[in-house]
Amino acid sequence: MIVRLLIWIIMLIGGGALGIWLDLRWFPTLFSNLLFHLVTLAAGILLLRLVMRASRNTGRALARMGRKGDIPRMETDTLVTTGVYACMRHPMHFGLLFFPWSVALILGSPTFIFIISPLEMIFMLALIKFVEEPEAIRKFGAAYQEYQKKVPMFNFRPECWLQILKED
Repeated sequence: MIVRLLIWIIMLIGGGALGIWLDLRWFPTLFSNLLFHLVTLAAGILLLRLVMRASRNTGRALARMGRKGDIPRMETDTLVTTGVYACMRHPMHFGLLFFPWSVALILGSPTFIFIISPLEMIFMLALIKFVEEPEAIRKFGAAYQEYQKKVPMFNFRPECWLQILKED
Protein backbone atom coordinates (compact mmCIF):
# COMPACT_ATOMS: atom_id res chain seq x y z
CA MET A 1 0.00 0.00 0.00
CA ILE A 2 2.83 2.41 0.86
CA VAL A 3 4.59 1.68 -2.44
CA ARG A 4 1.41 2.52 -4.36
CA LEU A 5 0.99 5.76 -2.42
CA LEU A 6 4.59 6.71 -3.19
CA ILE A 7 4.00 6.00 -6.89
CA TRP A 8 0.98 8.37 -6.78
CA ILE A 9 3.00 11.10 -5.09
CA ILE A 10 5.88 10.75 -7.54
CA MET A 11 3.50 10.82 -10.50
CA LEU A 12 1.65 13.92 -9.32
CA ILE A 13 4.56 15.98 -8.02
CA GLY A 14 7.00 14.74 -10.65
CA GLY A 15 4.48 15.13 -13.46
CA GLY A 16 3.61 18.64 -12.37
CA ALA A 17 7.23 19.71 -11.98
CA LEU A 18 8.27 18.15 -15.28
CA GLY A 19 5.25 19.64 -17.04
CA ILE A 20 5.97 23.15 -15.79
CA TRP A 21 9.67 22.84 -16.57
CA LEU A 22 8.91 21.71 -20.14
CA ASP A 23 6.20 24.36 -20.55
CA LEU A 24 8.63 27.12 -19.70
CA ARG A 25 10.81 25.88 -22.55
CA TRP A 26 8.21 24.73 -25.12
CA PHE A 27 5.07 26.83 -24.50
CA PRO A 28 6.04 29.98 -22.57
CA THR A 29 3.30 32.05 -24.21
CA LEU A 30 0.52 29.53 -23.53
CA PHE A 31 1.82 28.79 -20.03
CA SER A 32 1.68 32.50 -19.16
CA ASN A 33 -1.81 32.99 -20.69
CA LEU A 34 -4.20 33.96 -17.87
CA LEU A 35 -7.35 32.94 -19.75
CA PHE A 36 -5.92 29.47 -20.43
CA HIS A 37 -5.13 29.12 -16.71
CA LEU A 38 -8.58 30.26 -15.62
CA VAL A 39 -10.32 27.81 -17.98
CA THR A 40 -8.11 24.88 -17.00
CA LEU A 41 -8.37 25.77 -13.31
CA ALA A 42 -12.18 25.71 -13.42
CA ALA A 43 -12.19 22.43 -15.37
CA GLY A 44 -9.60 20.92 -13.03
CA ILE A 45 -11.52 21.84 -9.88
CA LEU A 46 -14.73 20.38 -11.32
CA LEU A 47 -12.97 17.18 -12.39
CA LEU A 48 -11.21 16.87 -9.02
CA ARG A 49 -14.54 17.17 -7.21
CA LEU A 50 -15.97 14.37 -9.38
CA VAL A 51 -12.88 12.21 -8.81
CA MET A 52 -13.06 12.69 -5.04
CA ARG A 53 -16.79 11.99 -4.98
CA ALA A 54 -16.36 8.80 -7.02
CA SER A 55 -13.49 7.67 -4.80
CA ARG A 56 -15.41 8.38 -1.60
CA ASN A 57 -18.61 6.69 -2.77
CA THR A 58 -16.97 3.56 -4.16
CA GLY A 59 -14.56 3.32 -1.22
CA ARG A 60 -17.44 3.45 1.25
CA ALA A 61 -19.33 0.79 -0.67
CA LEU A 62 -16.25 -1.44 -0.76
CA ALA A 63 -15.56 -0.94 2.96
CA ARG A 64 -19.20 -1.67 3.83
CA MET A 65 -19.57 -4.79 1.67
CA GLY A 66 -15.99 -6.04 1.33
CA ARG A 67 -14.96 -6.25 4.98
CA LYS A 68 -16.53 -9.02 6.99
CA GLY A 69 -13.68 -9.96 9.31
CA ASP A 70 -11.41 -8.03 11.64
CA ILE A 71 -8.93 -6.83 9.04
CA PRO A 72 -6.87 -3.67 8.60
CA ARG A 73 -8.40 -0.57 7.09
CA MET A 74 -8.12 -0.42 3.28
CA GLU A 75 -8.18 -4.24 3.06
CA THR A 76 -11.02 -6.50 1.95
CA ASP A 77 -11.81 -10.13 2.60
CA THR A 78 -15.01 -10.43 0.58
CA LEU A 79 -15.43 -10.17 -3.18
CA VAL A 80 -17.94 -7.42 -3.88
CA THR A 81 -19.99 -7.97 -7.04
CA THR A 82 -23.12 -5.95 -6.32
CA GLY A 83 -24.06 -2.29 -6.63
CA VAL A 84 -21.58 -0.33 -8.72
CA TYR A 85 -19.28 -3.37 -8.64
CA ALA A 86 -21.87 -5.22 -10.75
CA CYS A 87 -21.36 -2.52 -13.38
CA MET A 88 -17.53 -2.52 -13.49
CA ARG A 89 -14.78 -4.31 -11.60
CA HIS A 90 -12.76 -1.21 -10.70
CA PRO A 91 -15.09 1.74 -10.16
CA MET A 92 -12.78 3.42 -7.65
CA HIS A 93 -9.84 3.15 -10.02
CA PHE A 94 -12.04 4.45 -12.82
CA GLY A 95 -12.54 7.66 -10.88
CA LEU A 96 -8.92 7.85 -9.75
CA LEU A 97 -7.69 7.47 -13.33
CA PHE A 98 -8.73 11.08 -13.85
CA PHE A 99 -6.86 12.37 -10.77
CA PRO A 100 -3.59 13.18 -12.63
CA TRP A 101 -5.54 14.96 -15.35
CA SER A 102 -7.44 17.05 -12.76
CA VAL A 103 -4.15 18.08 -11.11
CA ALA A 104 -2.69 18.90 -14.53
CA LEU A 105 -5.70 21.10 -15.33
CA ILE A 106 -5.45 22.87 -11.98
CA LEU A 107 -1.75 23.57 -12.59
CA GLY A 108 -2.54 24.76 -16.11
CA SER A 109 0.47 23.00 -17.57
CA PRO A 110 -0.13 22.18 -21.26
CA THR A 111 2.57 19.50 -21.23
CA PHE A 112 1.12 17.89 -18.09
CA ILE A 113 -2.42 18.11 -19.50
CA PHE A 114 -1.77 16.74 -22.98
CA ILE A 115 1.30 14.49 -22.60
CA ILE A 116 2.27 13.56 -19.05
CA SER A 117 -1.12 12.92 -17.41
CA PRO A 118 -2.34 10.72 -20.32
CA LEU A 119 0.87 8.70 -19.98
CA GLU A 120 0.30 8.44 -16.23
CA MET A 121 -3.26 7.26 -16.88
CA ILE A 122 -1.94 4.54 -19.21
CA PHE A 123 0.59 3.54 -16.54
CA MET A 124 -2.25 3.31 -14.00
CA LEU A 125 -4.25 1.09 -16.37
CA ALA A 126 -1.22 -1.19 -16.68
CA LEU A 127 -0.91 -1.36 -12.88
CA ILE A 128 -4.56 -2.33 -12.58
CA LYS A 129 -4.28 -4.97 -15.31
CA PHE A 130 -0.93 -6.46 -14.30
CA VAL A 131 -0.87 -5.94 -10.51
CA GLU A 132 -4.39 -5.44 -9.11
CA GLU A 133 -6.10 -8.09 -11.24
CA PRO A 134 -3.56 -10.87 -10.46
CA GLU A 135 -3.75 -9.94 -6.76
CA ALA A 136 -7.53 -10.29 -6.84
CA ILE A 137 -7.25 -13.67 -8.59
CA ARG A 138 -4.80 -14.89 -5.91
CA LYS A 139 -7.10 -13.59 -3.17
CA PHE A 140 -10.50 -14.73 -4.49
CA GLY A 141 -9.55 -17.46 -6.97
CA ALA A 142 -12.14 -18.89 -9.34
CA ALA A 143 -14.85 -16.54 -8.03
CA TYR A 144 -12.89 -13.55 -9.29
CA GLN A 145 -12.17 -15.21 -12.62
CA GLU A 146 -15.92 -15.76 -13.10
CA TYR A 147 -16.53 -12.15 -12.13
CA GLN A 148 -13.96 -11.08 -14.76
CA LYS A 149 -15.90 -12.96 -17.44
CA LYS A 150 -19.18 -11.24 -16.55
CA VAL A 151 -18.16 -7.69 -15.62
CA PRO A 152 -15.82 -5.38 -17.56
CA MET A 153 -12.84 -3.72 -15.90
CA PHE A 154 -14.38 -0.33 -16.72
CA ASN A 155 -17.74 0.61 -18.15
CA PHE A 156 -18.43 3.80 -20.04
CA ARG A 157 -22.22 3.60 -19.93
CA PRO A 158 -23.71 6.77 -18.38
CA GLU A 159 -25.78 4.75 -15.89
CA CYS A 160 -22.55 3.30 -14.49
CA TRP A 161 -21.03 6.76 -14.13
CA LEU A 162 -24.15 7.98 -12.35
CA GLN A 163 -23.99 5.01 -10.02
CA ILE A 164 -20.38 5.89 -9.13
CA LEU A 165 -21.27 9.52 -8.43
CA LYS A 166 -24.55 9.10 -6.58
CA GLU A 167 -24.56 9.70 -2.85
CA ASP A 168 -25.60 6.82 -0.59
